[in-house]
Amino acid sequence: MVRFNFIMPNINRLLAVALLVFAPHCGLRLANAETLAYFGTYTLGGSTSEGIYVCSIDEQTGELSSPRLAAKALNPSFVAISPNGKSLYAASEAWSATDAGPAKTVGVIAFSIKADGTLEKLSEAATGGLGACHVSVDPTGQCVGVANYTGGSCALFKINPDGSLVSPGDFHQHHGSSVNSSRQESPHAHSINFNATGTQAIVADLGTDQLLEYDVNLGSAVMSPSKQTALELPPSGGPRHFNFAPSGKLALTNLELTSQVALLGYSAEKKTLSLGTVISTLPAGASAKGNSTAECLFHPNGQFAYVSNRGHNSLAVIRVDAENQSIELLENVSSGGEIPRGFGITPDGRFLVVANQQTGNVISLRIDPKSGSLTPTGSEINIGAPVNVRFLQRN
Repeated sequence: MVRFNFIMPNINRLLAVALLVFAPHCGLRLANAETLAYFGTYTLGGSTSEGIYVCSIDEQTGELSSPRLAAKALNPSFVAISPNGKSLYAASEAWSATDAGPAKTVGVIAFSIKADGTLEKLSEAATGGLGACHVSVDPTGQCVGVANYTGGSCALFKINPDGSLVSPGDFHQHHGSSVNSSRQESPHAHSINFNATGTQAIVADLGTDQLLEYDVNLGSAVMSPSKQTALELPPSGGPRHFNFAPSGKLALTNLELTSQVALLGYSAEKKTLSLGTVISTLPAGASAKGNSTAECLFHPNGQFAYVSNRGHNSLAVIRVDAENQSIELLENVSSGGEIPRGFGITPDGRFLVVANQQTGNVISLRIDPKSGSLTPTGSEINIGAPVNVRFLQRN
């Protein structure tokens, strides 16, 4: 009689291989899956930080592990991760020529992400202006954009197959000013973000009260002004950060100087922005004096958004009405520290992790998917002058 006992082990092997191959594409999570949180920091100004830090976050409880130094770097204030999860890019925010060092060349640093979560430097490049404060990777993973705050400019770099950057990049100098003489005396590009296809970049310029729009040629890594070159925003607002909604039809920009956030409409076909509702990020009766907004992000479900308030030291929870293109402030929740400069939302939308720059503490909060409300998990870690939080989910 022929025996078929060999069939089951072979089937089990095939199933195991199939799970490894197809699980990442089906939204399945393997037993050894993890979510890492990377933190950009300030290393200058008396900070105890040495560079970029990494920890893991428990996907069920929101507990943060003890942070580790992922890589030493000069003032790596903002970080962004490539879509394939293999590379990380950091803005090295030199505030002056002295900070930048004798060569005055560092503005953006490319790292490879190692198996243990630490980083290995691949390359560094000059961004054409001082104060590189924001970096992003286009959704196709072909280019990196950088905004220079002090220099009032932006640059685009081609990504090599190994994750390093082609230098020099494509440089664009902004011009103009606005009504706040102490903060808007000249251009101050504060962020750069790409649309869903990577074919357009939006640069928020705090100094000119504009969202400047660039068409992007991903193949050549060249930007050119869009047909709608800029969207004018309320005078003295000071647009800082910008975030597209998951639908791609809406966006947010927080107005740093007036403690407000603006909802924007976006036409992917026309590559145009339109100004919608503008609301305060502070509770009724609260004074905007001494407060400034920092980060703004949509929740992955698109129904809620969050803005951090530095001074009021809170996170504004905002309801998004996509159908009527309006937003409403629901509540303000304590950031658990002082000067919440940046925060991130886990890819699954369960947790928000906020970095309090002045007190050097990072806390996680659970997000209610129905109401958008935030509840501290009780988990807290300490990092010197944390600025920015970005996540990497690995199967």
